[in-house]
Amino acid sequence: MVNSTAAAAAMNRGGVLPLASLNHISIVCRSVEESLKFYTEVLGFVPIRRPGSFNFDGAWLFNYGIGIHLLQSEDPDSLPEKREINPKDNHISFQCESMVAVERRLKELGIPYVQRCVEEGGINVDQIFFHDPDGFMIEICNCDNLPVIPLGDRAPVTMMGACKRVAIKQQQQQQQSAPVVTAAQCVPSSNAAIRVGEEAHISCA
Repeated sequence: MVNSTAAAAAMNRGGVLPLASLNHISIVCRSVEESLKFYTEVLGFVPIRRPGSFNFDGAWLFNYGIGIHLLQSEDPDSLPEKREINPKDNHISFQCESMVAVERRLKELGIPYVQRCVEEGGINVDQIFFHDPDGFMIEICNCDNLPVIPLGDRAPVTMMGACKRVAIKQQQQQQQSAPVVTAAQCVPSSNAAIRVGEEAHISCA
């Protein structure tokens, strides 16, 4: 449900849509099973319940405050083949805690990647780019090193602070083999942390 305060503020900024947060991205796959394995075993997403009314194959996943919806292609052979990794291509980006650990794990998994480094005002942002099984590009970065600065003469906008990831480690010491879900999401309408199962949403307000 969209927060009414956020909606009112949005309308005061010139009629922009009263949005609250990014919910999910959808990716058309050659094989839902193969992509499901990649997004769970490589990126750490967790499968969640998908509406049973859908009459086509797919899978829903969640982590880091965002959903990934995998859709089985009706004509897998029509999908483009993997291309050279191009950092300027369409992609989704994830903030990480250790670029060194990410690079080490990609090498262990044998996943090809390219690296880039952006410098702005003495601040360095490291980036790693690689493909999912269908050639959709993934970026891993430490992009929160850069401040978020609105441009132009727009009316002042209250920028939500960077969400710190909340690690949910219920019974981790007792059950080392149990999966641990790590999720983060800004909730502007509440200052309290909310726990639903193993998903955590924490306010940035």
